[in-house]
Amino acid sequence: MTHPILTRRAALAAAATLCTPSIAEAEPAYEMRDIFVRGDRKTGRRFSLLVPRHTTEPVPLLIAFHGKGECGDERLGVFAWAERYGLTRAYDRLLHAPVQAGDARSTYWKPDRLQDVNQSLKLRPFGGVAVACPYTPDVFQLGGRQKFFDGYAAWITEEVIARARQETPILEGSRHVGIDGVSLGGYVGIEVFLRRPEQFGAWGCVQGALGGYQARRYGDALAQTLARVGPRRLHVETSLADTYREDNELLAKRLTELGVAHDFVMPPGAHNQPFLIDAGTLEMLLWHDRALRD
Repeated sequence: MTHPILTRRAALAAAATLCTPSIAEAEPAYEMRDIFVRGDRKTGRRFSLLVPRHTTEPVPLLIAFHGKGECGDERLGVFAWAERYGLTRAYDRLLHAPVQAGDARSTYWKPDRLQDVNQSLKLRPFGGVAVACPYTPDVFQLGGRQKFFDGYAAWITEEVIARARQETPILEGSRHVGIDGVSLGGYVGIEVFLRRPEQFGAWGCVQGALGGYQARRYGDALAQTLARVGPRRLHVETSLADTYREDNELLAKRLTELGVAHDFVMPPGAHNQPFLIDAGTLEMLLWHDRALRD
C-alpha cells in the first residue's frame, strides 16, 4: 500500500522559516510517499520514500535511518527525516544552488566549507536521489539484538529496497544504493551494512551513536568487510559539539590507521535538529549524490 503523504509544497510550509521566495514558488521537485510492506512491528513494516519529480532519469537510492527520539511512534519515525531533520528543505537548497546558511550567523557552517559546497554544485549540479526512510525501532530496548539485526537487515534489503525500485526508477546495481543514519540510526545503519555489504555501494553515518570503545571495532569490521567484498565509499559526519563526536573521530582515526579510504567532516553544531536542518542533512544528501553516481 502506498500513500502520497507529503508534497514538496507542504514540506516547504512546514519549514517556512527557512524558505526563500524563489524556492517556495518553484514547481514541485519531489513527492513523499508513505509505503507499507511485509514485515512486523519488531523488524519493520513501513517506510517513507522521497520520489524525485525534477528528473525522469533513474537516480541513486539512499536508505536513511532516523534517531532514537522518533522510535516511539511508527509514523513519526518514517517521516522524521522529512518533517524534523530538514530532508526536503536540503533537497530544495541543493537543487537551487548556491546554498546559503539558514542561520544568518552561519552557526552550522564554516565559510570555506560553504564555498566548497557551492563550487562543487557549480561544476556538477545536484542530480537527485530517492530516499527511503524506514521505521527504526529502539534496538536498545530489544532482547536478542544480534538476531534482530539479522532480520532487520533482511527486511531492508529484501522488502524496502525492492519496493523502492518498484515505486520510482532507480539506477541498476547495488553500487548505486547507499545507507546512512543519524545518531541511533547511525548505529543501526552500520550493523545493517556489515550484514549485507553486497547490497550497498556506500555507507555513511551522521553523528552516529557508535558505542564509544566499539568505534574502533567498527573500523576493523569495515576494513575486513571491504577486503572481502571490494571497495565501498565511506562517509563519517560529526560536529564540533556532537554528543558522539569522540565515537566518530575514533572510527575515522581507525580507518585511517588501517588505510581505508573515507571522507570525514566535522562542521560546527550540536547533536540536535537545528544542526541537521541547516547543515547535517544537506551534507549527507550531497555526499551520497556524488558517491552513488561515481
